[in-house]
Amino acid sequence: MQQIVTNPAPKISVIVPAYNTAGLIAGCLSSVLSQTCQDFEILIVNDGSSDTPELEGALEPYAARIRYIKQENKRAAGARNSAIGIARGEFVAFLDSDDRWLPEHLSAQMDLVAKDPSLDMVYANAMLIGNPERQREFMQECPSNGVANFESLIMEQCQIPVSTVVVRKSALVKAGLFDETLLRCDDYDMWVRAAFYGAKIGYSRKVQALLNDGRTGSLGASNFRMVEAYWMILEKTQDILPLDQTQRGLVRQRATEIKSRSKYEQAKCELGDGHFGSAIRLLSEANQQWRKTKLTITLAGLKIAPGLTWKVWSFWGRLRAGRAA
Repeated sequence: MQQIVTNPAPKISVIVPAYNTAGLIAGCLSSVLSQTCQDFEILIVNDGSSDTPELEGALEPYAARIRYIKQENKRAAGARNSAIGIARGEFVAFLDSDDRWLPEHLSAQMDLVAKDPSLDMVYANAMLIGNPERQREFMQECPSNGVANFESLIMEQCQIPVSTVVVRKSALVKAGLFDETLLRCDDYDMWVRAAFYGAKIGYSRKVQALLNDGRTGSLGASNFRMVEAYWMILEKTQDILPLDQTQRGLVRQRATEIKSRSKYEQAKCELGDGHFGSAIRLLSEANQQWRKTKLTITLAGLKIAPGLTWKVWSFWGRLRAGRAA
């Protein structure tokens, strides 16, 4: 499709990776074009989509307003890096193709930077809309408390939704861009490195985006994969960053805690598959770190009556989830 470059010196480069979301891309782009701040360019990265004909058809009405990149699949990290490489804006704004911005989003983020020019990166609250029975704010699920910096990101005291981030391109380049070897959580890894290398981060508690939180497959397996990815990034952080003694101790402590959480989530998957022996082993290893009374009792029950104990544990887990909703 024809590429038309407009606005030779935009303030912001909006980056939208697209992978098999042809049916959603129009809503995403409409939310960008509806922004009260219009000083931007839009970079769409077709990341090896199998629905390329449909995607390009959906993009055709927007051809005059976008720059279109087509590449083999490199996952979200690779798609974002490709766009960053040609982005002309001083700032980069990220938006996943199944998410949408509210009209004031870019204006609000740039207002934060105008009030504090030392900020390198800003993010905001959002509404999670994938589950129609349980719409809730991102910061209700993943709070941000206190200053957003390297330490608070490591401890998950501040958690960042990628589709609300506006960041100086120079800060991303300084931190080494997104790690394309990571299968998951490459955005978290990027923010940790950016903060470590000095990026000052601010945030707003105002809801400024609508995030598609629809989940497919086993929720337990998804939880395990995400926690495992978090642990692997903490291990990587220890290996590659020149941490001082205090930072290294914090990351090491957190990695130990998350490794135990990973074993706990993996154990739940094993229990669901009826693999009681491996589940007991994993729970025992997790509880060596946690030493929780309830988990100790559960382990004893699994050793005596594994099937019954798992049913009771599952029931209480669903009940707690229902109350939280």
